[in-house]
Amino acid sequence: MANENGIMVLAEVEDGQLSPVTAELLGAARRLAGELNQPVYAALLGSGVEGLAQEAIAFGADKVFVAEDPLLAEYNTDTHTAAMQKVCAEANPSVLLFAQTNTGRDLAPRLAFRLGTAVAMDCIDLGVDSGKLLMTRPCYGGAAQAVNSCKTMPQIATVRAKSQEPLARDASRSGEVVKVAAGLDPSVLRAKVVERKKAEAEGIRLEDAEVVVAGGRGIGSAEGFASLEELAHVLGGAVGASRAACDLGWRPVAEQIGLTGKVVSPTLYFAVAISGASQHMTGCSGSKTIVAINKDPEAGIFKSSRFGIVADYKQVLPALVEACRKLTS
Repeated sequence: MANENGIMVLAEVEDGQLSPVTAELLGAARRLAGELNQPVYAALLGSGVEGLAQEAIAFGADKVFVAEDPLLAEYNTDTHTAAMQKVCAEANPSVLLFAQTNTGRDLAPRLAFRLGTAVAMDCIDLGVDSGKLLMTRPCYGGAAQAVNSCKTMPQIATVRAKSQEPLARDASRSGEVVKVAAGLDPSVLRAKVVERKKAEAEGIRLEDAEVVVAGGRGIGSAEGFASLEELAHVLGGAVGASRAACDLGWRPVAEQIGLTGKVVSPTLYFAVAISGASQHMTGCSGSKTIVAINKDPEAGIFKSSRFGIVADYKQVLPALVEACRKLTS
């Protein structure tokens, strides 16, 4: 294709609403639009999702492309790739932004191959230089950052949650809604979801938490996480863990943070008895403020933290919990 124009965001839907990361991506697209002088598009794929088009407009989209089909009710690699390819043929965007979610990680590379272009995964910053999109992503296990650009169109990136600021919702914004015929054939389905089991979780999701209290092998036991849970409860946050703690069975795998676990970007991250291995730092390096508590003064975590406490966590956390309780009461 030629004459590409527009910055398109794949709008993900959670429990009948636009996901928080979609608002973040639309905010990023809006800022890029000012530098590229291009409109902002949103792509809505699903079944019964047209009603969310105005919500995407309220968060910054100028035009929403809606592809509805019963086969799009749940995410499927085959159907969504085919539908997104048709949306791109209709919109012809110059930039495509996906969230670094299960959907984005799966769909973006497949779509890039179909469109004959490339994709930069897990970006934490987006910029523009000479009309080209600059995509910054961690490399070497989070020890460095690489700035990538793309010679082909469209330029595609997946973006880490909480790395971009959403715009305030503006219900007065107006925009255009374009319906795209998905035209899907059931024969394209090579895999089907036969059962879905949802893990029960209490409190705020780890990925959405503004405060994360994470523990490592140095906690010593599953019981040791009780004090971390107390601190997280006082601050309205969530508990996470290193891979070592999860491998030992002290915490569920769903709470694992790191290269092979979840990536979090909270405002405040407590790293308690965590050494600071590069694999773990990959999962939390986007945190705005890291507070490390470790009795080893040579622990690598202190190199990445803004504040550090060299002491046994068992001596520090009770006083810290009490001080936080006074501040929040």
